[in-house]
This record gives sequence, structure tokens and C-alpha cells, in this order.
Amino acid sequence: MSRILLLFTIFAFISSGFTTEQASQNEADEIRTLLESRDDEIKELLGPEDTEYTQDQRDRLRSMINDIIDFESLAAYALGSTFDEISEDEREEFISLFATIIRDQSLNRLDIYRAEVSYEEIEVENGSARVSTIARLENVRTPVDYAMKKENDEWVITDMIIDEVSTAESYNRQFQSIIRQRGFEALLESLRRRAART
Repeated sequence: MSRILLLFTIFAFISSGFTTEQASQNEADEIRTLLESRDDEIKELLGPEDTEYTQDQRDRLRSMINDIIDFESLAAYALGSTFDEISEDEREEFISLFATIIRDQSLNRLDIYRAEVSYEEIEVENGSARVSTIARLENVRTPVDYAMKKENDEWVITDMIIDEVSTAESYNRQFQSIIRQRGFEALLESLRRRAART
């Protein structure tokens, strides 16, 4: 190999490393901007403490909080291997019920969305990301991490890890316990009742 060709090969290798690193940094910045913008919009709509909300405001808050969540991925992880064993109709109903319950639960404690959030680290690799944050509310610091993926050129949340407890894993344990004891249909019926109460 000639000296010129060798230098060109080394330069190309180094340049490709910088390109990959820069792309990851750009995506990390994109994620930070997305989450910070969402956080600001939620806080603005929340207004001061003890605010009374109209149904329209509650609907808008529900959308802001949840529209970034990939409920299908979260539901698939929560249901485990059963997700691939059930019919397409059952799968669609399960995702719909699961999303309805989580969306409505998100409005149970609106004060938590007033927390100040600092972004500790954002790691991006091959279309997936892990976002580590600290939420501070009334002098209480809570680690909140997000597992994310890029889907159709948009970043979505696939899991939330709050104080080292995974939302998807928590639901997985609950759901698997019900399925082992009473079967999937019993779980589905339980979710139907819970969704009907929301």
C-alpha cells in the first residue's frame, strides 16, 4: 500500500468516527430539546398550584404527557411472550385498554409535573437512547430515566424507570402473575373494568 493511500485510509477511518460521534451528539441534542419543550408546555398549562382545570385543559394535559409514549412497545414488554401468542384482535384491544389506563393515571398527581428536571446524561446508539434525569420537587430528588427509540423519524418513550423501578417491568410482573393464576382472558377482563372506571 502506498504512503498516500495509507494516509487516506487512516483519515477516512478517523473521519467516519467523528461523523458517528457527531450524529449521536446531534440526536442527543434533539432528544433534549424534545423533552425540555414538552416539559415547558406542560408546566405552562399547569399554571400555579391549586389551579382548577377544565375538561379541555385536562384533555390537553393528557395528550402532552402521553403522546410521546410508544404504548405498543410498552404493552408488548409488559405482556411478555403472551403478546405474540394472542390474536391480532386481542392484541389491539390490550394495547388500547393499557394505553387508556396509563393515560388516565397520568392525571392522578399533576403536581409531579411541576418538578425541576436536570438532564444528567443522554446516550444514543443505533436508533435507541437512554436519558438519565433528576427530578426535583419540594427538596426531594428522584432519578427518572427514559428508554427511547426513533420511530418514523421521531423519538418516542418505550419505558420509564423511576427511582430505579421500570414501569414496563412492574406491569410485566403484575400481568404475568394474573396470567399464570387465571389466564389472559381474566387479565383482559380486569383491564376492561379498570378502563371503564376512568
